[in-house]
Amino acid sequence: MPETIAAVNGIELCHETFGSPEDRPLLMIMGLASQMIWWDDELCENLAAMRFFVIRYDNRDAGRSSRMSGRVSLPLAYTLRTAPYSLKDMADDAAALLDELGVRSAHVVGASMGGMVAQTLAIEHPARVRSLTSIMSTTGNRFVGRPSAKAMTMLLSAPPRSREQYVDSLVRTFRAIGSPGYPFDEPRMRERAERSFDRGVNPGGTARQLAAIVSSRDRFHALRNLTVPALVVHGSKDPLVHVSGGRATARALRESELDVVPGMGHDLPRAIWPRLVRGLVATADRAELKTRRA
Repeated sequence: MPETIAAVNGIELCHETFGSPEDRPLLMIMGLASQMIWWDDELCENLAAMRFFVIRYDNRDAGRSSRMSGRVSLPLAYTLRTAPYSLKDMADDAAALLDELGVRSAHVVGASMGGMVAQTLAIEHPARVRSLTSIMSTTGNRFVGRPSAKAMTMLLSAPPRSREQYVDSLVRTFRAIGSPGYPFDEPRMRERAERSFDRGVNPGGTARQLAAIVSSRDRFHALRNLTVPALVVHGSKDPLVHVSGGRATARALRESELDVVPGMGHDLPRAIWPRLVRGLVATADRAELKTRRA
């Protein structure tokens, strides 16, 4: 399906699907400053081949979705917990997109900030989430999942202006925060960066999304109340969201399985895709077995 713009929750979301609507829906939510194309086309096609109806979309303030307004102060967002919008607003976007697509509930997977949005979707709209997969994310507890000093410096660096600078910057960033246990695929990263720049980059949106993250409260106890089958995937070498964030998420979710991937950083190298696909299929199967037994 080609990219489509949907008017939902008072904004516009750009989305795209893979596979048949007759298959089990899988909603994929990307992270901070990341566009839906960061769920690689080939990975989405592999999931569609496993009989998932894959839905990926640009979060608000990313890619071709609505650009929001409002200047932010990250120190104030952190201390006063105030931001132009919240993770709950972003989770409401996801629920509204499912409504637009006629999907009553879906298996939901989120990466990094997308994992936070996915967790919030399960908390705020539990009937919409058949299973939950949280990848390289955390619970919002400020004492777990903390970035390394080097990763935080890169996160807060001045945004590049030109296409060439953006591409070079993204390559440098993912060399630093990516997976040391796997080969770095520079051509793939450059192609992703070029596509992202051409679709539209939004430095102000990155700041507003980051404000939504740092102003959020700890979700541990709310996650503890969920009974959704879940998978938590985290890299053992993640410098941006320390593996303690994944471990805390797994402790919070009563029906979770934790998969700590050796040598994985804050990305999804192609070599781990088969492992990830197997985990998503097994988690969806577990959820559907639970539903049949209920």
